[in-house]
Amino acid sequence: MGEGSFSVSDKLADAILNLVAQVSPTREEASDAPRAAAGRVMRVASTKAALAAGGLALPTGPAGWLTILPELLAVWRIQAQMVSDIAALYGARHAPTREQMLYCLFRHAAAQAVRDVLARATDRWLVQEASGAVLRRAAQAIGLKLTQKVARRGASRWVPLVGAAGVGVYAWLDTRQVARTAIALFQAPAEDIPAARQPS
Repeated sequence: MGEGSFSVSDKLADAILNLVAQVSPTREEASDAPRAAAGRVMRVASTKAALAAGGLALPTGPAGWLTILPELLAVWRIQAQMVSDIAALYGARHAPTREQMLYCLFRHAAAQAVRDVLARATDRWLVQEASGAVLRRAAQAIGLKLTQKVARRGASRWVPLVGAAGVGVYAWLDTRQVARTAIALFQAPAEDIPAARQPS
């Protein structure tokens, strides 16, 4: 890969680390029917992500390349809010940790990259606290993996409307996958979910 690829992956890694470090507060509260409530949150977030991604993908040609990172960030912010809301619906006492957020947002897209934030506990995997170096390594691996997707998205910027529609559909599907990962994580018993670290 050329120097440009590393530059893109480094920018993505920095964006990912900034995103998971600033967990959005939620207005949701623990629900008696969290699965149904999480489904509602997922549907709203999927629609928002599709509209945001599709709208930002409308510019074509060289100008379209400039909207790729803003598009990814817009979708990730919507997804991060959704993860925070789902955690609250399932009764999480704290906002999701950086590790939980990283896992939920990118497990389906870069499973190998998030393996260092997992710990085996009896018959299931738990998200564990990770050092800054481990998080940076994971974000860099995710950034490298996503660089290939960025190149494909850039190609779609040359096809007006059709490319934007495809990007919107992808964001919709991607957001639903993030929701499924968050539901699977936060429906675990509360004692299995690590509490957020207190600021030092």
